[in-house]
Amino acid sequence: MGDDAAASHRHPHPHPHAQSRRPWGEPPPGPLRRLLRRVRGLVGMDASPSARPGIGELPAVLRRDPAAPSYLAAERRGDHESAAAAASEASERAIADEAWWPADAWAHRALWHYEQAQLTLEAARQARRIGDLRTAAGDPESARRYYAEAIDEARDIGAEHEQGLAALGLGRAMLELGQVTQARRLASAAIDLLERSTASTLELDAAHALLGREQVVTPGAGAPATRDEATEES
Repeated sequence: MGDDAAASHRHPHPHPHAQSRRPWGEPPPGPLRRLLRRVRGLVGMDASPSARPGIGELPAVLRRDPAAPSYLAAERRGDHESAAAAASEASERAIADEAWWPADAWAHRALWHYEQAQLTLEAARQARRIGDLRTAAGDPESARRYYAEAIDEARDIGAEHEQGLAALGLGRAMLELGQVTQARRLASAAIDLLERSTASTLELDAAHALLGREQVVTPGAGAPATRDEATEES
């Protein structure tokens, strides 16, 4: 199952939902929820008694998503692969709408479920997509660790295509941060990996374009988190 091709252009202006303006993670609890948590703490109750280990309950804002029923059903069955697929699809729809926080929240759920299912390639791809969306949202700094994670996971299983795409994403993030030399090194590594794998012409062109750039883009102008034409590697 493939992703759409990664675009090599960038937004001309910083995105209004850049990381510097809105932190990642669940929205802070309102006054009532904070009070209830304080009371539970005073009487020795768990602040989140029904939270699942690792990811917690699905936030209320995500329960309105069309993917929520199928996701929750798979979660109740303990079907990590199906839950991950539902969360990943919800994340991609949010990315297309540039709804960065829901995209990030769904993507992290997908990553967790892929890891529980021991689907290493899918987990690596999902980590890369978190890097993509955070770069697009104007936060290349935090995107770096997700790309690095994807590179390590893909390298461990010999998935050169996925490793090359993650290296390309990390190179773009480094360029956003003004690290031109590192960006070019990563672009060169991405080209080598993609040429040895099933990369499309568009993916290779994007890597060559990054290698050939001489100007640093305006910090904060995130790359669009469009999807790449990755095919599943065995």
